[in-house]
Amino acid sequence: MTDTSHNISDWDKVIIGVDPGTNVMGYGILGIKGNKPHMIAMGVIELNKFESHYMRLKRIYDRILSLVEQFLPDEMAIEAPFFGKNVQSMLKLGRAQGVAMAAALAREVPITEYEPRKIKMAITGSGAASKEQVREMLKRILSIRDENLLPQLDSTDALGAALCHFYESTKPIPSSGKSSWKDFIAKHPERVK
Repeated sequence: MTDTSHNISDWDKVIIGVDPGTNVMGYGILGIKGNKPHMIAMGVIELNKFESHYMRLKRIYDRILSLVEQFLPDEMAIEAPFFGKNVQSMLKLGRAQGVAMAAALAREVPITEYEPRKIKMAITGSGAASKEQVREMLKRILSIRDENLLPQLDSTDALGAALCHFYESTKPIPSSGKSSWKDFIAKHPERVK
């Protein structure tokens, strides 16, 4: 689903969010105007039709690269794989994440990883929230209409990663409480003669 009411140049910043998967990979594109986030697009990359894991990886790379070239994101936010008991599944998921990252890096898009709990906490206020709760909160925060939502929750998970990154990047940087002469001079040039 894509919002065609804006051009990419309309945005101050564009963030692509990715929810890695080996069967379905979600993506979400967030546009920032002023200091307000808007959904530009979201969708999924269906990988089930490919028998070979290597062909799935190629599809991920090609599709993420095409999204990067289409939407020209300034940054990528990607969900970090959570640790499971099945080592083979974790290995495949890590490869899928790595290939998505490589596609962004091919166009010099900086990447930030977020743990699933951190994304859920940023969106819902609870690190233990369900995928459905994340979806409902994103609907409200970004004013997404029901008809624009996909049945796969991977798309809203990816959009959640992008929104989490937006929230994290707009937090004020905490001061260490220490000030250097250089800081003082920069803030008060009239006092130094």
